[in-house]
Amino acid sequence: MKSTSLQPSKLLGVLVAALLLSACASTPTDVGDGGKGKGKGKGKNAGGGTVPVEVAKVMLKNVPVDISVVGNVEAYSVVTVRAQTGGMLTKVNFQEGDYVKKNDVLFLIDRKPLEGQMKSATANLQKSTALELQAEANLNRDRANAKYAREQSERYLKLVEQGIFAKEQGEQLRSNADALAQLLVADEAAINSAKAQMESDQSAINNLNIQLGYTNVYAPIDGRTGNISQKAGNIITASTTDLAIINQVEPIYVTFSVPEARLSDIKRYSEKNKLPVTARAQDGTGDIEQGELSFIDNSVDTSTGTIRLKGTFQNKSHKLWPGQFVNVGLRLTMRNNAVVVPNQAVQTGQDGTYVYVVGDDRAVSVVAVKTGPRIDQDMVIEDGLKGGETVVTEGQLRLQPGSKVQVRGDQQTGDGRPRSSP
Repeated sequence: MKSTSLQPSKLLGVLVAALLLSACASTPTDVGDGGKGKGKGKGKNAGGGTVPVEVAKVMLKNVPVDISVVGNVEAYSVVTVRAQTGGMLTKVNFQEGDYVKKNDVLFLIDRKPLEGQMKSATANLQKSTALELQAEANLNRDRANAKYAREQSERYLKLVEQGIFAKEQGEQLRSNADALAQLLVADEAAINSAKAQMESDQSAINNLNIQLGYTNVYAPIDGRTGNISQKAGNIITASTTDLAIINQVEPIYVTFSVPEARLSDIKRYSEKNKLPVTARAQDGTGDIEQGELSFIDNSVDTSTGTIRLKGTFQNKSHKLWPGQFVNVGLRLTMRNNAVVVPNQAVQTGQDGTYVYVVGDDRAVSVVAVKTGPRIDQDMVIEDGLKGGETVVTEGQLRLQPGSKVQVRGDQQTGDGRPRSSP
């Protein structure tokens, strides 16, 4: 008879085929409802060992409804200090970066040229006053002379009519009286001119007094000084030369933008109460500064789809700095009895977000959930859970509907059943 033994290569092929058939026979045909249902099938671990997981209870908490964005610190006001009179800068009374108070003297400007002008203006006023007095005296003298001449002329005209004096003499006296009357007009004009000069001189003195006051340059606001642009000894020009910049940092603004979709919520909640705003350095260091919403812009930025807002902070500790970027939180309201789970419990699949819920029999089911805002390490669940359920927070990769789980840390009996409940 011919030998029926198989060649080694054919024998290897038969063994591989047998292994593949064995693997297909062990694969479960019922895996539930595709990840959405309640886990009716056994799953790959349904008949085998339990999967070690970590779990947490679904809690009901009062959680804040916040909007978290990045903002920018802005000085409450910025003032550029300039001198209102020119001259040589003689003294600087502060150091760069000092905090100054309103009306502190920051700079001194040389007063000597203005004081010299003041002496000249005072002398001019005295001269104008003397001329006015002289003009008054001349007027009084000429008024008396004119009165005498007029009375004399009237007497002589009567005598002329009586034929005692010649007509020419009467005309001469009347002409003399008229000339003296015109001189009174000139005297009054001299008085008015002297008074006008006095007013001009007094105005010059008043202006010089103002200019002398400007030689002391005061701080217009409370704030922190920046770089000193001009040092002592420099010649400065009135209303042109920048001396320093002061930023008012107490209080201070934090400017930030939020999506326009949140505008209706912001307007609704801000009508009832002042909305609190928090700010903290982007690196997470330092204390959280507390403020309140003080400004909502009057239009939406169409290029970004955002609306600009401002929060006002008292900034007593000067932790917020102009130009600094900060993490901003705008609290709209508090949501009472919200359903929350740890962030890591929420999984994302093709059909949306879901969680694994552990049943009383230690089998897991997939529950689709609708998530809300993230609050620190927790996630608000809008729909899908009611509170009190047990959800898996770690170990989801090895789970499918119907899988049996073992909570890490629980003790088991000899047959593999846990002694404690999740």
